[in-house]
Order: sequence, then structure tokens, then C-alpha cells
Amino acid sequence: MDLGLKGKKVLIVGASKNIGAAITRFLVKEGAAAFLVSRDEDKLKALCSEIGGREAGHNYLATDLRMEGKPTEVAQAALRWADGVDVIIHNVGGALGYKDILGARSEWEDVWRFNVGIAIEINRILIPSMRQRKWGRLVHISSMAGQLGEPLRPFGGALPYVAAKAYLNSYVKGLGAALAVDNVVVSGVMPGVVLSQGKFWEKMQQNEPQLVKDFLDHYCPAGRFGKPEEIAPFVVLLASEYASFASGALIPLSGGQV
Repeated sequence: MDLGLKGKKVLIVGASKNIGAAITRFLVKEGAAAFLVSRDEDKLKALCSEIGGREAGHNYLATDLRMEGKPTEVAQAALRWADGVDVIIHNVGGALGYKDILGARSEWEDVWRFNVGIAIEINRILIPSMRQRKWGRLVHISSMAGQLGEPLRPFGGALPYVAAKAYLNSYVKGLGAALAVDNVVVSGVMPGVVLSQGKFWEKMQQNEPQLVKDFLDHYCPAGRFGKPEEIAPFVVLLASEYASFASGALIPLSGGQV
């Protein structure tokens, strides 16, 4: 099936590994050109080379998006790379280690910025040209934590993270409704427990295998972790021509968690 992505210019934020790298590979197979962003320059360089490098129309930028002004710099760099970015994939976020339900406001704001604010800052710069061209796709990687809202469930997500993802979900729905008339489709996916290199679940599997087994047995109907390669195809579909009626959609990819 031709997804209509050949020649599309795609900005992938959080591209260097795991879900971001899997999305990149799927998009490039569909003929898209990719602008890759993350903090890890070595991984970005390797991935860019793997997909064909700058000679094939791809590019990358290593930067820390949590620093003030960096999301704007990324958006401006993407515009220099392509007059109009067609697709944005937002794949940054995390709890940043903040778990205190009575933590300082600065902690909550830091988590919000990481999970939501970066996307808002980039989107406001790149959306206008999408509206002018009457074509655009923005896909946000959220989390089932934002829908379940259960930080006290075993391994359930720290409350600042849960709240930030719930905010992101509302942002996707509201922005999606506002831009639908322009064929600029805003959507998201909500992964459940996904095993990613260097992340929480991989560390827990190594250090507390029995606890992880008990968690999967009792809280994940599929009885196993998801894989980045099981998330990426849904993101690519939402980035495609076929997502034209998916404004505000949030797809749960949870192995049966409800």
C-alpha cells in the first residue's frame, strides 16, 4: 500500500534510538526524507548514515531540547532544511525522576516542558506553512499513563508525568479539532509498557525480574512488553495520506491495558 509519503519532509524529534529510530526506519522505507533530532550525536550520525545520509536528503541535529530556546532553534533548522516540513513526529518525554506528589512547582514545570512544552514551541513555528499548503501531519507519542491516571498502581508512572501526558492528550484533541479544516492532522499514540534500550523497564528486568514478571502477569493482558517496532507502524500510518480523518485521534497501544 502506498502511504503517500514519498518525498515528504519529516522532522523526527527524539529519533536516535528505540521508538524514534524504529519510526525513522519505517518512514524512510516509505520514501520520506528525515531530519533527525536528539541529544546523542553519535547515535544520530549512525542512524543518518544507515538510512542513506545527507546525500539521500536526510539530515540530523544533536541538541538538548530541555534548554531554553533549543526547540525554536530546531524548528528554524528544519525550515532551512526544507521550505515546508510536512510531518512532525514528537517522541520526547519522561518523568525525569520526579515522583513526589507534593514536589516543587519547578519539578512539575520541568516535566511539563519535557513532555508538552517542547512540542508546543516547535509546532507554533512549523504549523503556519502546513496550513498554507493545506497538508500536514503532527504525531505525538503520549502514554497510556495519561489516560489511566494511576500513578499509585505498581510501576504506574509518577504523578507529574501522568499529569503532563494527560495535558498532552488534551492538547492533541483540541489542536486537532482546530486544524482539521486545513487538512493539518494532529494525532497521537499512547504506548503501554514498551521495552526500550536503556530505559526503566530494561533496567527493572535486569535488576528485579520476578517483580517485572508479576507486573506483566497481573497488569498487562498480553503478558509481555511491547516492542518499538510494534509502535512505529501506527505512527507512520498517522503521518500518511490515509490519516486525513484522524484529527485528534489518540490510539492506545497497550497490549490490552484499559
